[in-house]
Amino acid sequence: MNKHTKLAFMVAPFLAIFGFIGADFYEEAKANDEKIVQLSPEGHCDVINQSCILSSGEFQVSFADKDGVIEVNSTFPLDTATLFLVDKSDKMTPYPLGMKKSPYYWYSSTPLGELISNRGESYKLRFIANIKGGQYISEFYTQTVQ
Repeated sequence: MNKHTKLAFMVAPFLAIFGFIGADFYEEAKANDEKIVQLSPEGHCDVINQSCILSSGEFQVSFADKDGVIEVNSTFPLDTATLFLVDKSDKMTPYPLGMKKSPYYWYSSTPLGELISNRGESYKLRFIANIKGGQYISEFYTQTVQ
């Protein structure tokens, strides 16, 4: 074995380790890049009857109204979340969500239950969630079935 082969065998493990660490840093930096992702409802959305899920790939957010309090549960931890109620004239009223138990659970008091208490009524909602550098947004309607 010549000296170049010996040197290659000694340097190769260090290059592999540094390459692995470098790739990890690159992926972490890429995850923090700003991006906007559209969330779409999965089927019919009924927040009052706790049957509303928005998704994009593996990321899902569920909405439920329990006694005038909107509860949001996500599959990934959120940094911030805001729900907007949009009236017929397209005027938005923001409701910043507060963290409940962990970054997976958020809540806020809203008048949504009063606005669509009758069967068949619908209301436009907008949702923005921030995760690291990404914004997950959606505009959807909730319609009371029962």
